[in-house]
Amino acid sequence: MSAHPDEAPADHEIRTTRPGPLAGIVVADLSRVLAGPYATMLLADLGATVIKIESPSGDDTRQWSPPVRGDESTYFLSVNRGKYSIALDFTRPADLEVVRSIVARADVVVENFKAGGLQRFGLDYASLVNGRPDLVYASITGFGPQGSRLAGYDLLAQALSGMMDLTGDVHGEPMRAGVAVIDVVTGLHAAVGILAALHRRRESGRGDLVEVNLMSSALSALVNQSGAFVAGGVTPTRMGNAHPSLAPYEPFPTRDTELVIAVGNDPQFARLCRHLGLERLVQDPRFTTNASRRAHREELRELLAQALAAHGADHWFDVLTGDGVPAAPILDLAEGFAFADRLGLSPVAMTGTGARRIPTVRSPIRLAVDEVDYAIAPPELDADHARVLRWLEATAASGPARDPGGDPNEP
Repeated sequence: MSAHPDEAPADHEIRTTRPGPLAGIVVADLSRVLAGPYATMLLADLGATVIKIESPSGDDTRQWSPPVRGDESTYFLSVNRGKYSIALDFTRPADLEVVRSIVARADVVVENFKAGGLQRFGLDYASLVNGRPDLVYASITGFGPQGSRLAGYDLLAQALSGMMDLTGDVHGEPMRAGVAVIDVVTGLHAAVGILAALHRRRESGRGDLVEVNLMSSALSALVNQSGAFVAGGVTPTRMGNAHPSLAPYEPFPTRDTELVIAVGNDPQFARLCRHLGLERLVQDPRFTTNASRRAHREELRELLAQALAAHGADHWFDVLTGDGVPAAPILDLAEGFAFADRLGLSPVAMTGTGARRIPTVRSPIRLAVDEVDYAIAPPELDADHARVLRWLEATAASGPARDPGGDPNEP
C-alpha cells in the first residue's frame, strides 16, 4: 500500500454529509483528463462525496501547463474541486485491494479507461454488478466499445464527427473549437445519465450502466447541423461566422470593432433597420422575410456594414439591446468575466479554506433550496491518502452508515 505522510487529526475526515441534494452519495472517480473529471466535479458541486483515485503519477492534466497557479496546472484545478485524492497503483495487489474497497462503498463509479481496460482488475461493470446490483456505473469512452484503438481525445472527436469541417472561414482550413467542447458536453451527458440512474434507483433499488462517448456526444452537440443531415439529407458546409438558417446572424464591422448581430425574426429585423436608418429595407422584397434575407445575405451585409460604420460597437450594443435587438461586442475572456460580474452573476467563487484557498469558476447551476458547495479545493496528488484509509476502516467497522467529518482543507 502506498505510504503517505498525511497525519491530519482524526476529526478531519471524509465528509459524506456535505450540503446539497446529492449529500450522502459517494462517487469513486477513476477518470482522468476532462470529460470524467468534469462530470464528477458537477456531482461534487451538488453535494456528492467524490474520491479521486489517481495513478502514482497523477491525472495527466496535472502536467498540462502552462498556465499555472504557483506550480499547479490551472487545467487540473479547473475541473477537480470538491474531491479527495488518493494515489494507488492498480498493478500492486495491496493498492488494488484499496481501490476495490473504495468501489465497494461507492454509490457511483465513473471511469474513462480504454474499453475493457478495467476488466483485468475486476473493476469493470460486468465484474461488479452481480455483487452490487444497486451500483451506478458510468463508463466514458472516446468512440464506444468498437473504437478502442482510437485515443479518446477531444480533438479527434472534433475531427471525426464533422465539427472541425463546419468550423472556420469559408475559404480557410477546418478549425477546432477554442476549448475542448466535446469533452465538456460528454461530461455533462455523463452527469445527466448518472443522475437519472440514481433517481430510478430510489424507486427500484437497482443501479445501471451509463455509457457515453465523445463521438456520440459530438454528433448530438452538432444539433441543427447534424439534424440537417439526418432529417434533411443535407451535408452542411463551413460558413465562417454566418448561420445556415438565419440572416443577419454574424459579426459586422463598426467604426471601431466588430459587433455580433443575431436577428431571429422579422420584428427584430424591423427594429434593427429603424435604428440604422434603413427602414426602406423592411419593404424591400430581398429582405422582407428571413428566407429572402438569407438568399441575399451578401447584399444585406454590405448595407448593414455601411450604416454601422457611423458609430462604434459599444454605441450600437447599447442602442440595439435597449430595443430588444440581439447584439453584442466580441470580448476577450477577461472582459467576459468583467461583463458577467456587472450582470451580478459573480462568475468567480473561492474554493477551499486556509492556505489552500483557490479561485474557481462558479458553477452555472444555482438552486433555490440548496447552495453549491465550494468547501473543498482541488486536491494535491495523494493529499487524502490517510484519511481515505481511515474512512475505509471506519465504514468497515460501522457498516454502510456514512458519518460526517471535518474540513479537509485544514492541516
